[in-house]
Amino acid sequence: MVRIRLRRVGLKNQPSYRIVIQDSEKPRDGRFLEIVGFYNPRTNPSTLTIDEARVFDWMGRGAKPTESVAQLFKTTGTADRFARLRKGEALETLVEEGKAAEVKRAAPVRTSEK
Repeated sequence: MVRIRLRRVGLKNQPSYRIVIQDSEKPRDGRFLEIVGFYNPRTNPSTLTIDEARVFDWMGRGAKPTESVAQLFKTTGTADRFARLRKGEALETLVEEGKAAEVKRAAPVRTSEK
């Protein structure tokens, strides 16, 4: 079975993750089919980049996200957009909506200094 899962990269005690498409029987950091995103929980706020067009393609072919990736998809809205894709909405509009949401997430949070 093909899974969408996190692959750990980075130095010791400084993890960051790639979101990859991988066979479920391969080890966590073993061979993978494709990189579809990046997640860094150490930044404030955490950095999350997803290529939703590729994720939708793989999920349409039967790839299942792991629990941790499913939670990330839920927080970014990717899971909701995939459900709308299954109901018949256009892929291009959903991908553009995802890019707009990513830009909004990436906007720096300003704090007032006194």
